Amino acid sequence: MEIEKEGITSLDVARRAGVSQSAVSRAFTPGASIAADKRERIIAAAEELGYRPNPLARSLLRGRSNIVGVGVGHLTNPFFTHTLQLLSDALDGAGLRLMLFPAQGSTRPEPSIHEILHYRIDALVLLSVSPSSTLTEQCRRAQVPVIHYNRTTPAQDASCVVGDNETGARAIAAHLLAGRHRSFAFMAGTADSSTNAQREAGFAEYLAEKGAPALVREEGAFDFNTAMTATRRLLLRKERPEAIFCANDTMALAAITVARHEFGLDVGREISIAGYDDVPMAGWPGFSLTSYSQPAAFMVAQTMRLILSLRTDADRHEQVVAQGSLVVRGSTRPVGS
Repeated sequence: MEIEKEGITSLDVARRAGVSQSAVSRAFTPGASIAADKRERIIAAAEELGYRPNPLARSLLRGRSNIVGVGVGHLTNPFFTHTLQLLSDALDGAGLRLMLFPAQGSTRPEPSIHEILHYRIDALVLLSVSPSSTLTEQCRRAQVPVIHYNRTTPAQDASCVVGDNETGARAIAAHLLAGRHRSFAFMAGTADSSTNAQREAGFAEYLAEKGAPALVREEGAFDFNTAMTATRRLLLRKERPEAIFCANDTMALAAITVARHEFGLDVGREISIAGYDDVPMAGWPGFSLTSYSQPAAFMVAQTMRLILSLRTDADRHEQVVAQGSLVVRGSTRPVGS
């Protein structure tokens, strides 16, 4: 299965280098035990013959493909594009490869089962995708471990890596209350999102505990254009909310755009707008968005740890909760104003 240039095999390399075929295999296996001079002799013989090992064939012989599937929705969300870059780099550093399975909105809320299971993948990472029970069951039967990223799951046979959404939402509520706002709105994402539900619950519960009036609620579907329309509805209300918390930064950036350029509002003084995730654009001077930062690098590192452990122990499941921090910028009224 390691035939490469003109039928050259590892046996040909072994003969040229005067070593065993197993020594050739060790020479091309990272971390394998082999004397340095022998490795050099084998590499020289391989280069002379034009031989290159077939990593896919070798991994399949060991019962693994070294491929990790990633199902992702909301590719327009900068938080997930940043996560994909970090995850791709981390997988590459571990000698693994990423295979992307897009899930496009409500018309295709999850990656195709047939597409996923057509390939021999070592694990499946779902980025902000809510899988059906069918997908989860099919992966279980195929012995493909599933890791949920930025979503929780009631399934007992899946792991997840999430941010502490309720704590983050409560921190935003406390910040907005400290800015002496008297009316509040929440812009929700999608109904099937556990992160959205947790952020809304944390925000609403904290405000209720402090005696704030009931929230006004609009749905922005985690989408820039939908959030622009939702912002218009909020700002056209007879009693316009003084502060808007959006369940992610994409919607918050849309809200700032509408408030500033369509309604002429001074964002950060006449109205406060906060988001969640702290994507790179949040820090741009044109937005200066107050946001709750999710530690993407830490979350990806934990995801990698789970991938590597599940490849050897598929029955071990774990829920990792990552702590973030509030980043205050100019889009919200200063404390005590």
